[in-house]
Amino acid sequence: MNSQDSSGLPKGRLHPGASLAVAACFALGACGGGGGEDTSYGSVAKITVNTPQEIAQASADDYNENLNGLITASTLKRWIADWNTNRPAGVAGKLIIFQATVGPTGAEYIKPNNATVFTYLSPSSEWTQSRINGVIETPSMVPDGPTMDALFKKYNMDPHNDMFVCAQGTGSTGNAMAQGRCWYALRYWGVEKRNVSVLNGGNQWINGNGMVAADFTATASTAPSSGLIGVRTLLTDNTALQATFEDLMAVLPANDTAVKEDGIMIWDARSVGQFSAGERLESGDSGFVACGSSICNAPAGYDYMRTFQNSGSRQGHPRGTLQLQFTNLLDSTKGFSYKPKATLQNYLNGGSDAAGYRFVDGTYNGVGQGGAYQPGDVIYSYCETTFRAMITGFASAGILGLPVRFYDGAMVEWNSLSNLPDNSGRVILPADSPWRTDVKSFFRPATSPTLVTPRKIVDPYAVHANKIILEDQLYKRGQPGGGTAGTGTGTGGNPCG
Repeated sequence: MNSQDSSGLPKGRLHPGASLAVAACFALGACGGGGGEDTSYGSVAKITVNTPQEIAQASADDYNENLNGLITASTLKRWIADWNTNRPAGVAGKLIIFQATVGPTGAEYIKPNNATVFTYLSPSSEWTQSRINGVIETPSMVPDGPTMDALFKKYNMDPHNDMFVCAQGTGSTGNAMAQGRCWYALRYWGVEKRNVSVLNGGNQWINGNGMVAADFTATASTAPSSGLIGVRTLLTDNTALQATFEDLMAVLPANDTAVKEDGIMIWDARSVGQFSAGERLESGDSGFVACGSSICNAPAGYDYMRTFQNSGSRQGHPRGTLQLQFTNLLDSTKGFSYKPKATLQNYLNGGSDAAGYRFVDGTYNGVGQGGAYQPGDVIYSYCETTFRAMITGFASAGILGLPVRFYDGAMVEWNSLSNLPDNSGRVILPADSPWRTDVKSFFRPATSPTLVTPRKIVDPYAVHANKIILEDQLYKRGQPGGGTAGTGTGTGGNPCG
């Protein structure tokens, strides 16, 4: 039986459905549609505020034709061979390649010339940060303005003229996630789509598939720490890429049924085991026993706590969410590269692949053709810490050209915002907090409070939960109150892997 709390929000409290857009209007005096002019920085700068639709970019059917977004090894090889001659139109600066890890022996680093082409080792910890949204502190968020400025300085980045390529190094699911975090941070802070690329596939595969051994070297470039350009010079506001849990709560349906006509598709990139809190399992889930289908009932006596991560108080999903695990979008035989565009589109249409994997809803049944993405939908993409969701979100926004918002706080945050006890003996959120996400979720609680790690709750009665985005907007505009949301701590490793 589902252990779902169906109680309503307490009377007299602010409903968390108050939108980011409304709050941003009051804070910045910048109401209006996407692409609108924001003159909140006086007459000195006019900032264009983009919608998710304007941030998205569609790939060519043949990835070899792309000059930004998702690029292939053959395109990158042409660039590194003669960057000054072959660089894309509108890109007048350097070619900077960020590898999440070192590649395998013989293909450690894509070869720089250290004059016009540079390759740096830049792990995912540089592109994430623990931050406070006004209610709770959450790991693995997009970096704040000072942190991004420090990265721009470290790698001498000119975000107006340079081309940035986010690469895996050694191909793996974790490194595909990491290159997504690189892409997301750059786009969120306003780097134009023409200046950001994601390299399709890890070094072990592109060596021989678009590149040759001579295109690699054992030594990376040395970061010069001489950059002078910061995010405040980027007069584009792409903060709509991030959705807060306040935003997500505002768009959820009344029950655990995906609504086709509401303009929203919520995508859980985790496994069926986590989506169902251990009621159903799929291949790869701990304890999975094959049953002749892609999704099977958990075996008798199954310990559903196996699906929990980060010592959370509960596991499950927000109401109305659809699930398709991120691994289905990657080809592990080709260096964990993205599958063809037509294959990705088939998933979004609600279709199945040859193995039977497809979007499922809260009943754990496939939604069928036409049952997933609806034209005009905005996709809300999440996983446990929005690492896996970087793959589902980039595939949607950077390949299929669909509007996407990343719920960056993800389930590590969502499952924490509960009126459930932790191992300190206290409940995480009081019963009358307006930020209880348990009232809008299917979930199963932890079997014992002793298994639940306390969370850092800053204010259970905060007026809004969008402090991170508002402070980033203020920082970009040079206004007081910007650049203070972060704790300054990065997150290492791969929290979502």
